[in-house]
Amino acid sequence: MAAGKSKIGRRVARGLGVPFIDTDKVIAARYGPISEIFAREGEDYFRVIERTVVAEALLAPSVVSLGGGAVLDADTQTDLADHTVIYLSVNAKAVAKRLGGTKRPLLAGGITDWQRIFDQRRPLYERLASIHFDTSRRPIGGIADEIVAWVRKRQ
Repeated sequence: MAAGKSKIGRRVARGLGVPFIDTDKVIAARYGPISEIFAREGEDYFRVIERTVVAEALLAPSVVSLGGGAVLDADTQTDLADHTVIYLSVNAKAVAKRLGGTKRPLLAGGITDWQRIFDQRRPLYERLASIHFDTSRRPIGGIADEIVAWVRKRQ
């Protein structure tokens, strides 16, 4: 969460000439704001619709930005094995600056919640990743350019 997935993903998609899909934006467009889904239906319901949206997004050649918790689903983990997965991380100091006024339902406790969630998910992120980039201190444009170059080298 707050690693720059959407901003970097858009730039990478442009650089590769493919569509960009932000699964959180698709969910919000279909079902309403994510914070309201959590409040109204709970996290379990959100994860079900997230799984559906992620599965759809992975069908076409594109750059897909997944919500940080999408990888918790075992079927999504299986699906990602067939795709290039870029793991974008951020350290706690940098994320604290990015979270100001957040409406993220899982981060009501601020940086403490972020750190707990990140520590729980990190092993999954690392296992699923094809490559890792830390976004804490570097400009997103440079990171996006590196990702594009790396992907092109693999094609």
